[in-house]
Amino acid sequence: MIINVESLTYPGLEVFGSLTEAQLRNRLEPNKGLFIAESPKVIRVALDSGYTPTAMLCEGRHIEGDASDIIARCPDMTVYTGSRELLASLTGYKLTRGVLCAMRRPAPRPVAEVLADARRVAVIDGVVDTTNIGAIFRSAAALGIDAVLLTPTSCDPLNRRAVRVSMGSVFLVPWTWLEGGYSELHSYGFKTVAMALRHDSVAIDDPILSTEDRLAIVLGTEGDGLADGAITGADYVVRIPMHNNVDSLNVAAASAIAFWELRCR
Repeated sequence: MIINVESLTYPGLEVFGSLTEAQLRNRLEPNKGLFIAESPKVIRVALDSGYTPTAMLCEGRHIEGDASDIIARCPDMTVYTGSRELLASLTGYKLTRGVLCAMRRPAPRPVAEVLADARRVAVIDGVVDTTNIGAIFRSAAALGIDAVLLTPTSCDPLNRRAVRVSMGSVFLVPWTWLEGGYSELHSYGFKTVAMALRHDSVAIDDPILSTEDRLAIVLGTEGDGLADGAITGADYVVRIPMHNNVDSLNVAAASAIAFWELRCR
């Protein structure tokens, strides 16, 4: 059903404008949680990965254009459309490629299920920047990471901006929340690799790392990095050698290097 709207108060539009990320997530009733996918390409990746759409917001010109195949694919989905100016005033920004889609948030997966066949896992510990989360997921999908675990202090991967920056890669890599701490990883046979600059660290290309069958690569916050407990409890502390007295890399950049260097071979 396609609905042409001329007012921002039209019932159903609140999911695209007035609801916050926390309200969309709906912690009190997780089975009713939603997230927003932005741009036709990202929406197609989500659909291909089994996510369920509930409503779409798009400029009128995309009904027969970039969004036409998505609309045909989801005949039961409500599609709200209007002028570019009206939609921008609703969302607070110009829509990327003119299309937003509200989708049902899946139930969190058990850690055991996510790790069942994994050999290389990324662990995101306390990273709160949405851009970095999206970039880490994009690198994980591209460079052979089998699963991603996040501590509860990390940003939600289904945040709108994180999804957009990932270009839909967040839908391609199995992920879940790590509630039990790093000891849970050891119970599944993983050796932990803490990315940190320490005097006792080994270079990321140390041959011993390639001998491990299952590795969990632990990435810390943008500012302070990993907590001392995470570092001292790790099986390996690893550094990326750098030149010109540069002492650190952005966590997203560091993750891409680590994923490539520590990939299964």
